[in-house]
Amino acid sequence: MAKIETAEQDRGAGPDPAVAPLQGTRSWKRWVVTLIVAAIFAGLLVSGIHSRMKSSTELRSSTDQMAVPFVSVVLPKRSAPAQEIILPGNVQPYISSPIYARTDGYLKKWYFDIGARVKAGDLLAEIQTPEVDQQLVQARATLATAQANLELSQITMNRYQGLLNKHAVSQQDVDNAVGSYNANKAIVEADQASVQRYETLVSFEKVYAPFDGIITARNTDIGDLINSGSSTAPMTDMFHISQSGMLRVYVNVPEEYSQAVKPGQTNVDIVLAEFPGRRFPGKLVRTADAISGVTRTLLTEIDVANPTNTLLSGSYAEVHVKVPSENSTFLIPVNTLIFRSENLQVGVVKDGKVTITDVTPGHDLGEEIEIVAGLKADDNVVVNPPDSLVTGQAVKIVDATLPGDVK
Repeated sequence: MAKIETAEQDRGAGPDPAVAPLQGTRSWKRWVVTLIVAAIFAGLLVSGIHSRMKSSTELRSSTDQMAVPFVSVVLPKRSAPAQEIILPGNVQPYISSPIYARTDGYLKKWYFDIGARVKAGDLLAEIQTPEVDQQLVQARATLATAQANLELSQITMNRYQGLLNKHAVSQQDVDNAVGSYNANKAIVEADQASVQRYETLVSFEKVYAPFDGIITARNTDIGDLINSGSSTAPMTDMFHISQSGMLRVYVNVPEEYSQAVKPGQTNVDIVLAEFPGRRFPGKLVRTADAISGVTRTLLTEIDVANPTNTLLSGSYAEVHVKVPSENSTFLIPVNTLIFRSENLQVGVVKDGKVTITDVTPGHDLGEEIEIVAGLKADDNVVVNPPDSLVTGQAVKIVDATLPGDVK
């Protein structure tokens, strides 16, 4: 029994040849599974890191792209050889005159009312002047008396000169007769002048048109007292006559254009609101040749032919004057300008970056402004530049426009 137990114990203590290969196989499988799991975990880890890095890169790129501002640009356009300026003008008749009376009296009759077209020499009105008529009668009577005295003194002078040759009178008597004749002759001449004066005043009873024109005002009516201004009362303004076949248009040209407007220019047009789309040619005939110290403008006269009286004097007009440009300049929209403490500036885009450039302005044309220095023809000028725009800033052009065509 003891031997048997010892044998069994000895057998149990030694390795089982059938179990050993099975245990090695299991150990190898566990190692493979572990390796596979580690590989999968490593793959997932690497994939997650790569995905996160890619997302971070894309986010950074997207953020950088979104941080680049988008701008619209415009190309400067060259100004025309002659630019047109528009100025307000006052249309006035070529000749305008008030008609005053030159004698006192009462208005007897008038023959033309406002709007009437008259010719030079047409009778406009008649004035009753009874006092002047009586003064003329008296002056003529005085003249007749003086002429009678002159004739008598002449007879006396001739008689005394004849008697002097016979030594019948003294030389003193002859001299007295000659002096009396000369005095009476002077009195006659004075009385003749007085008669002529009253005849002239009587002729003023009829008021005539001094030139061809239109009656624009009639300020008196039948029975009104007419005063010639010989007393303290003001003169009576009876009619106003305007000659409108040729009109004068007065315009104040700003000082900056004063050297460009010269008498003789025909590149001038007149535009009135009541004639839309129509222009009336004019001619610049004269200037004041001096700048007004109050308005800093040059008073200029433009004549406009008006043979059919289409235009009315007193109208407001727009005067279009073409002013030649001395230098080649550029025009850009006013919404491209940057107003900062340094100078007037614009933003110019080149190679995707902005350069803030100083410019020298010329004439302000409203929606556009003239630039005389600081720009080139191929410069891309930023439209509506933001306040934060600085030199070297990267931008993207999203809307390149044609020269002068700002969207």
